[in-house]
Amino acid sequence: MQPLAPPAAPSFREALAFWLRLGFVSFGGPAGQIAIMHTFLVDRKRWISDRKFLHALNYCMLLPGPEAQQLATYIGWMLHGVRGGLVAGILFVLPSAVILWGLSALYVTYGTLEIVQAVFVFLKPAVVAIVAGAIVKIGKKSLQTPVHYAVAIAAFIAIYAGNIPFPLIILVAVLLGTVVYFRTKSTQKTQKNAVTEADSTENAYLINSQTIVDGAGFSTTRLLRQVLVAAVLWAAPLVVFAMTAGDFAFWKKLCLFFTQAALVTFGGAYAVLPYVAQVSVEKFGWLSQLEMIDGLALGETTPGPLIIVLAFVGFMAGYHTFGASLGAATLALAATVYYTFLPSFLFIFAGAPLIERTQANPAVKSVLQYATAAVVGVMLSLCLYLGQAVIAPDLPEIRWLPLVWAAISLAALQIFKVNLVVWIGVSAGVGVVWQVVYPS
Repeated sequence: MQPLAPPAAPSFREALAFWLRLGFVSFGGPAGQIAIMHTFLVDRKRWISDRKFLHALNYCMLLPGPEAQQLATYIGWMLHGVRGGLVAGILFVLPSAVILWGLSALYVTYGTLEIVQAVFVFLKPAVVAIVAGAIVKIGKKSLQTPVHYAVAIAAFIAIYAGNIPFPLIILVAVLLGTVVYFRTKSTQKTQKNAVTEADSTENAYLINSQTIVDGAGFSTTRLLRQVLVAAVLWAAPLVVFAMTAGDFAFWKKLCLFFTQAALVTFGGAYAVLPYVAQVSVEKFGWLSQLEMIDGLALGETTPGPLIIVLAFVGFMAGYHTFGASLGAATLALAATVYYTFLPSFLFIFAGAPLIERTQANPAVKSVLQYATAAVVGVMLSLCLYLGQAVIAPDLPEIRWLPLVWAAISLAALQIFKVNLVVWIGVSAGVGVVWQVVYPS
């Protein structure tokens, strides 16, 4: 069979349309979002190869902040430079922020949201199926040796049963990979031919492991310029608040708090939410514990990164602080989103050029494979976490309806190859019909 030729490079307009579409369909938390990006970017469009995708993912998993949004920013940068990264990262967040703003306004105005709950009755088990499919797909490609499998299993046990912090799991995986690489370095030459043979499949992708991305490499001048721009962008809203806001103390506290939260968000939203809840509920009194739980539920129903739930916290902070003002709540939500995601862009634009130059380094590649193996175990933990929340929240009792729909979704997506976007729409529509026929 003649090898596939790489596709034509997408125009900026075509890429923009894709990132906008992704922003509205990226359900399922980081695992589901990574799965969606992999399906479209690697399997269907062939804009980026598996190896390149996993290399970028490995770096993003080591950063604080939403890894899926950072991965989108990274890939956008590889396709169209800084403007591509900005568009990809912003559009990954913007739809979910707007939707959550609408849901938050409805929440404080009308209280119950039965129609929203109806939409996601069948969508949530479909998301579980998406995550399960992602684990299988990425696991097949990243778990190459028995040691990789062992690392994935150990990572799963550590985070699911031992509640070990995610950064520590990744650190141990990286250290293990380093030790294994240098102990087996003498055998690397014997594997060269196999690696070269595997590399031949890379030619079917626009951006592959041999591609030198424009702007790759370290530049002191560029790094200093990026840090300066980030500092100005961070300080500018605070200056505006200081000059115009009637209660600058509140806005200063809000901006500083969510900047701090963004910098400690290792391990995803679930790792930082306990900290956010503790401070915002118990220390600042911005919202009640019940409202925090409701906000998490609303965040779960939106596309985009789950960390967007912090936008709900900011909304309620402005709403309660300024006497049930929707205007102040909206501004607080916007400020929260801004300060939560601003560091992510700096991490990618400053770090991605350097990381790109490490792809050909066998030591870096080998070590990061162990990080990827650990990520597979973490994804499995997330899948079980979501699955239990949707299918068996009151163990040992099982909710058979979501279990059946999760199985149907898995079969539809993995066996019958139903379009992912189509199936998301089908699941949402079935939920509405079910609510009409069997009202709660």
